[in-house]
Amino acid sequence: MRVTMIGTGYVGLVSGACFADFGHTVTCVDKDAAKIARLQKGEIPIFEPGLDDLVKDNVEQGRLFFTTDPAQSIRDADAVFIAVGTPSRRGDGHADLTYVHAAAEEIAGLMDGYTVVVTKSTVPVGTGDEVEAIIRKKRPDADFAVVSNPEFLREGAAISDFKRPDRVVVGTDDERAREVMRQLYRPLSLNETPMVFTSRRTSELIKYAGNGFLAMKITFINEIADLCEAVGANVQEVARGIGLDNRIGRKFLNAGPGYGGSCFPKDTLALMKTARDAGAPIELIETTVRVNTARKQKMAQKIIEALKGNVAGKTIAVLGLTFKPNTDDMRDAPALDIVPTLQAEGAKVRAFDPEGMKEAKHMLKDVAFASGPYDCVQGADAVVIVTEWDQFRALDLDRVKDALKAPVVIDLRNIYRPAEMQAKGFTYVSVGRP
Repeated sequence: MRVTMIGTGYVGLVSGACFADFGHTVTCVDKDAAKIARLQKGEIPIFEPGLDDLVKDNVEQGRLFFTTDPAQSIRDADAVFIAVGTPSRRGDGHADLTYVHAAAEEIAGLMDGYTVVVTKSTVPVGTGDEVEAIIRKKRPDADFAVVSNPEFLREGAAISDFKRPDRVVVGTDDERAREVMRQLYRPLSLNETPMVFTSRRTSELIKYAGNGFLAMKITFINEIADLCEAVGANVQEVARGIGLDNRIGRKFLNAGPGYGGSCFPKDTLALMKTARDAGAPIELIETTVRVNTARKQKMAQKIIEALKGNVAGKTIAVLGLTFKPNTDDMRDAPALDIVPTLQAEGAKVRAFDPEGMKEAKHMLKDVAFASGPYDCVQGADAVVIVTEWDQFRALDLDRVKDALKAPVVIDLRNIYRPAEMQAKGFTYVSVGRP
């Protein structure tokens, strides 16, 4: 099948490359000429494990193309995906649909013959209706269907998530559109991937409900971690004990500095706004957002307390800046709250992240960036692990201790064992463990 992907951001690029790898002919379109030029040269603008090889292979096989001109590809397409950004609108937190509406206008003017227009972007309930109205107004004679097909990609594991998903959700009442979507995802039938066909509005809400629930689960275990510290319990053992209950599950029960990234923060805000507008506020999500925001500041205070309440003039080594490992995404990362708070208290911050420093340099001021973890900790008064990159999980602890001015480790991801750290002579602080 012939597919056009409007937008070459994280979702559009990964989805386009994976559809091409399924055997479809995919054209990825973006108005950013510099980005398209880089992609045409084989340069990937984001860090996602395996994506560079996937793009390269499918370009070489003649299945994946990049352009700034969508005209021909939209005219020829069986399906046109809208995969543009929907950032939180300043002031009210609602998703900004400017780019979605603009894409719908462009598609309306170019499509020829029956076309399935698919919203892949994360959008509030009712956006599909708006997209349909925009197209219908411009092209009353057009033969098309608007479908919701939300993405469920985890940064750092996006290719695996696309090719081996838990489910594929398709929102449409048009049987022709359902058949097009079945053909697009047919390679997944070998894995017996469930395809959930539902109404468009239900599909749109599934995405927000899913992310809202996961954000709530993270926030829940973080609050349990605080209780564990207060009563002398171990949050990791609590998480294991409840996670083995199949009704709860083990994933997203790792205590830490709070959630961040491109999805959970903006999607929980958008879900709050949608619910308020509908007169059905979701107080659990509102509390989740409030607690998560406070969590990041609380982690900064944990670091300060580990240094006896005073970080003025001290050098703090920060290992990890991105909101999670295996990505260069700095959006709403806990480090963006933790580092400035430490600086406001007079600390000097030196940081290292395997992939995130390029983005971090635009978002953090007066930070010294190191060339590696050992360079980062050299001469520091304490080291803080903010992101659980693999290379931080097996540090040479003797070397770290020798490099530090004082053997203080604040592990916000609980990647080391307290007994081991104590035996090596560290003052070790973790989250939710005695």
